[in-house]
Amino acid sequence: MFLTDEEKSMHAGDEGDAVAAAMDLLIRYGEALGAERLCETRNVAGTMTQPSPAKAKLFAEGGWAKSYAVINLDCDDDIEIPRMKVPTCQLQHGFGEEIATLSAYPTKNIELQGDAESFFSERGVNVLATCTPYQVGNLPVRGEHCAWMESSAVVYCNSVLGARTNCEGAASTGAASLTGKIPYWGNHVPENRYANRLVRAETPIQSMQDWGMLGYFVGEAVQEERPAVVGSLGQPIIDELKHFGAATATSGGVEIYHIPGLTPEAPTLEAAFGGARIPEAITYGPAERRRVYEELNSQGTSDDVDFILLGCPHASLTQLADIARLLDGKKLNSGTELWIMTPRALRSVADRNGYTEVIEKAGGHLLTDSCPAMSRTAPAGTRVFATDSAKQAHYLPAILGIEAWFGTLDECISAAVTGRWRGELAAA
Repeated sequence: MFLTDEEKSMHAGDEGDAVAAAMDLLIRYGEALGAERLCETRNVAGTMTQPSPAKAKLFAEGGWAKSYAVINLDCDDDIEIPRMKVPTCQLQHGFGEEIATLSAYPTKNIELQGDAESFFSERGVNVLATCTPYQVGNLPVRGEHCAWMESSAVVYCNSVLGARTNCEGAASTGAASLTGKIPYWGNHVPENRYANRLVRAETPIQSMQDWGMLGYFVGEAVQEERPAVVGSLGQPIIDELKHFGAATATSGGVEIYHIPGLTPEAPTLEAAFGGARIPEAITYGPAERRRVYEELNSQGTSDDVDFILLGCPHASLTQLADIARLLDGKKLNSGTELWIMTPRALRSVADRNGYTEVIEKAGGHLLTDSCPAMSRTAPAGTRVFATDSAKQAHYLPAILGIEAWFGTLDECISAAVTGRWRGELAAA
């Protein structure tokens, strides 16, 4: 793989042992991918502060420097970790102190994470602690090379923002943070970003629920390929595109999609395909819509709901305002918990706007930093949960062994208040 003089210097150790280890990892990684060179990035979204048994063990052996060396740099040497070379943010991680009274989440995890936050923030990591960094300060521009983890963030970055990233891991983002480099392959290469599949919606897509179900269908249909989506699409808001992309990356492995006339790299359908032949469309009609709905609700049998989960991906201020409006003047069922996930920065604004007060007065909890899937925790005794997120309806039953219902925000709030699930698929 071709290396610039700067890259050779980093690999030789001229900027320290940690940078040399990072460059060694990137060279091995790039060669395994068949990348001819590296490209520059000044935007890394990775993970280094969330607790895990492996990190706890490494921390006990040699502190956070040891943990970062092994997990984020694939290096067993005892090395000092310098300040990050390029802007780097921590994506969502474990829960903080607010969870202590709500579940059996280990106190040691909260303490370990707090210690990690201090270590890494001193080294230049912005602890945004969210799966939606674009909502709270990390907003790359079109064409910018990034190194991001987290599937829903990656597909949003590529598709809605037009920035360029592959779905990276803890090691590649850890190395990118110290070098400002990432292999030039996959979604960094312009010709690899064109659509190669076409999906046509023949039933109207208007609501958050419909965007989520369409995304789930698209991911199943194209898997890891690059869809262009056309048809009876209403004008989406950011939250609907957030749910759509998250669903495509859940049922499949979509990292970039195009909606002609909407997403930045597809002013037209022809542009989305880069002038190549446009393939025959995969149809999403009423029958497919019904099938997806039934699939997402196939793991629910009991109408008695213990737990309502909202905010996956993390809720925006618009979503928090809607939740507060629906809860205003109501009380949750005594046997039902409501957790709403949002970035900590948006929690501060929600506090100021009065949304948090309304939610908590009703008996709900506005939580930050994590989610039940990431932290593998839910209210004690949870057997049945409901959500408006296709992503969580897909993952949480497998992770926690609980039943799932998928529906609209209104249906989820109704279930939180009554303790009973009464969702049904509305006519398109």
